[in-house]
Amino acid sequence: MVTVDSLLETADDWIVDRPKTVVVAFLVLTLVFAGGLGSISSDAGTSQFVEGNPAQEAYEDVNAEFGGSPFAADVGSTQIIHRGNNVLSKPALLRSLTLQERVQERESLRISSTSTAATIVAQQLEPSATTVSAQQRAIRDATPAQIDAAVKQAAQTPGFTSLLSTDFNPQAASASATIGTIQHRVPAGLSSTAGAGGTSPLTPMQLTVEQIADRTQGDFTVFGSGILSNELNSVIGDSMAIVVPAAALLIIVFLVFAYRDPVDLLLGIIALVMTIIWTFGFMGLAGIPFSQMLIAVPVLLLAVGIDFGIHTVNRYREERATGAGIHEAMRPTTDQLLVAFFIVTGTTVIGFSANLISDLGPIRDLGLVAGIGIVFTFLIFGVFLPSMKVLLDEARIRLGIPEFGSTAIGSGNSVLARSLTAGNWCAKRGPKVFLALMLLSGAVAGAYGTGVDTSFSNEDFLPPEENPDYIEALPEPFAPGDYSVTGTLNFLEDNFESAQSSSVTIYIDAPLRQDDALQQINRVNDEPPDALISEDRRANPESIVSVIESRTDQDPEFAQLVARNDQNGDGIPDDNLEVVYDYLLSSSSRGQTLNYLSDDYRSTRVVYSAESDASQDEVAAAGREMASRYRMHAIATGQTVVFAAITDVIFNSAIESLVLALIATAIFLVFIYWVLERRPSLGIVNLIPIVWTIAVLAGTMRYFGIPLNVLTATILSIAIGLGIDYSAHIVHRFAEEYDPTRDIHDALDKTVRGTGGALAGSMLTTSSGTGVLALAITPILGQFGLVIALSVFLSFVASILITPSAAVLWERVVITQPADQPA
Repeated sequence: MVTVDSLLETADDWIVDRPKTVVVAFLVLTLVFAGGLGSISSDAGTSQFVEGNPAQEAYEDVNAEFGGSPFAADVGSTQIIHRGNNVLSKPALLRSLTLQERVQERESLRISSTSTAATIVAQQLEPSATTVSAQQRAIRDATPAQIDAAVKQAAQTPGFTSLLSTDFNPQAASASATIGTIQHRVPAGLSSTAGAGGTSPLTPMQLTVEQIADRTQGDFTVFGSGILSNELNSVIGDSMAIVVPAAALLIIVFLVFAYRDPVDLLLGIIALVMTIIWTFGFMGLAGIPFSQMLIAVPVLLLAVGIDFGIHTVNRYREERATGAGIHEAMRPTTDQLLVAFFIVTGTTVIGFSANLISDLGPIRDLGLVAGIGIVFTFLIFGVFLPSMKVLLDEARIRLGIPEFGSTAIGSGNSVLARSLTAGNWCAKRGPKVFLALMLLSGAVAGAYGTGVDTSFSNEDFLPPEENPDYIEALPEPFAPGDYSVTGTLNFLEDNFESAQSSSVTIYIDAPLRQDDALQQINRVNDEPPDALISEDRRANPESIVSVIESRTDQDPEFAQLVARNDQNGDGIPDDNLEVVYDYLLSSSSRGQTLNYLSDDYRSTRVVYSAESDASQDEVAAAGREMASRYRMHAIATGQTVVFAAITDVIFNSAIESLVLALIATAIFLVFIYWVLERRPSLGIVNLIPIVWTIAVLAGTMRYFGIPLNVLTATILSIAIGLGIDYSAHIVHRFAEEYDPTRDIHDALDKTVRGTGGALAGSMLTTSSGTGVLALAITPILGQFGLVIALSVFLSFVASILITPSAAVLWERVVITQPADQPA
């Protein structure tokens, strides 16, 4: 029969008696995994989170069928922002058309169409001016007064004002900024997603347009998904270039303190590097792309690996201090720590794997890769590192190399040793009161933490508009690149009413030839939600109805057609709608019509403007309410609605993963302590500090204004895995030291002085190494680093302070209870 003791004996035989074989096998596996490093691709930005979301699918349908919005997320479009004192003046309009002409000359840009305010003004002057050269002639031949009149007339057409900044003055025919759109033909299947490796097929095109714009007179800014994708990918590399060296420096400093021996320090670093190679090599071999979320994986692996390494060396040193030889010291070390590492690995994998139930693919990838990485960490630090330590110490003796700092951390009567026993002091004098106070504080913090904000936006992944001074002062090769996307997005938000964050689109997929189709679109606009802009309690969205109304004002023949098919005299046709659509598509309004109506007359979009101070949730809720009013099949979409839906998924995933991780961890701990010690109730003792840690962590996040975003939302379940790391070491060491016939406080004192010292070194190293993520350029990584550091620190505090009192009460309730009551 296979037992725990027999398994440990087999492991000892390999680790202690055949160390060379073990080391060679692990080095060969390292070479195998290293072969996968070159196959790692990258993925970045928000697109990786929205796949499969109904609102996103509708959004993609809108972008595929309608090309009118200059802010559409269709990767087939490039936006050109033109700024100046008056971008509607004659010289500015000519500069805009010059840029259009130069761009269209490049066949590599695969341009299918261009649309700018200059084009619309030129066609008001000369309706037959369909080419850029003809439009340039129309502008050049016109007087300033004629151009002003053309601008005023264009202001009456749907969509024109959305191309202009909010300071547009129709009377003065002036605006400080305008935005134009270039449509590109991109390969099939790449019109709404980034290409392989997290890049966009538009990136080279938009960078070329940017070069042309830089050589054209005028203040032009090029923006689009290609440039966004390029900067998102660049910011990953720049963040890593800053974070990794800083983290490595801090980790090495604290590892020097923890190991105090250059050979042991080198061994620990080699094991950490092997862990990273194995995990990222696995990603390459498995075809899992590297995203911004997965930057957290090496941080998490370093956290657990550092802990395992320090514990192994520290425990080994304790045994050596008794006079035991190398082999005699390593056997009890591995006997105890392999079990502790197994408990930690099991609970940590449960914490990470709980994210596999998320509806968001990147979060599932994080759970999978982190779980696999923790298993690799267990094997490398539980098997390879002890074997290598045996070989190194044997070589030391042969070569006469001295040892440095070979005493265990926390031993003796040092300040650290005395501070570690603070929890023991509380456990001696009032364990019930102390534990009650700690649980009460956790409950209060947890209740406060339920109000933590939840967010999902592009800004989470983008660098700040202006980097901090310390970032800008970094020398090469650490200096980051120049980023413009955030500034451009902020400019669009501040200066254009139709930015996506202040609008919502209703996508209607239904036969629009039926007589009441347009009436339905018009009828639902009474008494709109407060988040939508309205006048006299009626919304005035941009839609095919507004195109018809505009054309009616300009075209007497069309006005007569509408009147003949308007049964109730409200100006909206409710008969022969196909004839009305055919007229629009055969006129100069064809482009505007196709912005809101598909060419098969089976779908349309209605765009509502939202109040600038309305929140993302309010705008999304308003969109859903408007969609519910239609009797046709309608769905609210647009970036605001998509991001609000993802925010809900993030929150639900965080709660579901937390509950699953807690339940699975509790079951695992109860089972494993029953198998190992025949004391399943120790699993509950192990869990108490973790529950307190999670509750206080949630409250701390709210206090510091750290939201639950796609990365920090995973921390609740991950905190279980990392937190168990600390309490499991304490509880398992306590179980080893505990003797019912002796004073429990002797066992607790030996536990916290031995294991607590290693935990202190691990906490300092891990919290500083993870906290350095705050230096990352993207806010989401900085927030995640701070939360991980907080999680590690709180887990350490809880394990040292709370576990002793919980253990004392455990003995009183379970061990000293009457014999006829089950334990």
